[in-house]
Amino acid sequence: MRRLPPLTALEAFVQVARLGSVKAAAEELALSTPALSRRVQALERFIGKSLFDRKHQAMEINAEGQRLLDDIAPALDAMSTAIDNIQSGGNQLRFRLAVLPLFASQRLFPRLGELRRLHPTLHLDVETTPHAVARLGEGLDAAIVLAKDIDPALYAHELDRDEVYLIASRTLQEGPNAITAPEQLSRHTILLHREMSASFDAWRDAIGQPDLQPAAIDNYDSGPLMLEAAAQGLGVAVMHASHYKDAHDPRLTRLFAQHVESPYRYFFVCRPRALQNRAVRIFHDWLIGADI
Repeated sequence: MRRLPPLTALEAFVQVARLGSVKAAAEELALSTPALSRRVQALERFIGKSLFDRKHQAMEINAEGQRLLDDIAPALDAMSTAIDNIQSGGNQLRFRLAVLPLFASQRLFPRLGELRRLHPTLHLDVETTPHAVARLGEGLDAAIVLAKDIDPALYAHELDRDEVYLIASRTLQEGPNAITAPEQLSRHTILLHREMSASFDAWRDAIGQPDLQPAAIDNYDSGPLMLEAAAQGLGVAVMHASHYKDAHDPRLTRLFAQHVESPYRYFFVCRPRALQNRAVRIFHDWLIGADI
């Protein structure tokens, strides 16, 4: 059998590659930063190639490193699964995930069957709780959140970038009182999600009308309810393009055609240490790989 590098060196490499930080990887493995760096360097000497581009105190995985990660990470995960199965007697893997209802219904749940087929012992306890980030490590293992940015002390992976749409009932595009110009919003109620409170401001600024005032602003904590309220003619919802497109609701239409980048993005978020949890890591890797 061909001689292999130490497992500890491979583990150190994978942690740095996944977390994107030597410091975070060292904390996860309960090592000092110099000790972890020595393990990565030992692997590079064994292979005879550099696996990271070193820029000041940062390390960015290069093409050779990415190729190695793609090849060995599944094998290391399989080894971890084997150990978990022996230790647990083959019981279920489970973790607690917070996710916004609209992301869950439109993007996550339609694909969860794929994950179940790949990892039949993995199960999720799902919550739609507000303030999910504050509960990470205290009742929640991970969350999929909508935010402008994430605390750098947390691990975060950006899932998308999107545009702000104004979404309304098709009846508001018909008849003598049809909405054809932004100024007419002064006669209508704007529906805002509490997680996207600045989205209407971003839209007004982008179209050059920062002082535009609607008749009222109603706040929601549920995307599905916002879409239904808009469909029923209760107001104009300010939401993401994907929310509108994935709804496939013939009662709804997009008002105006301005391209306005949203200040909010979906992120997968957890505490760095949570990626040591086998279930969290499986879900994270699948979520990123599936490009949901």
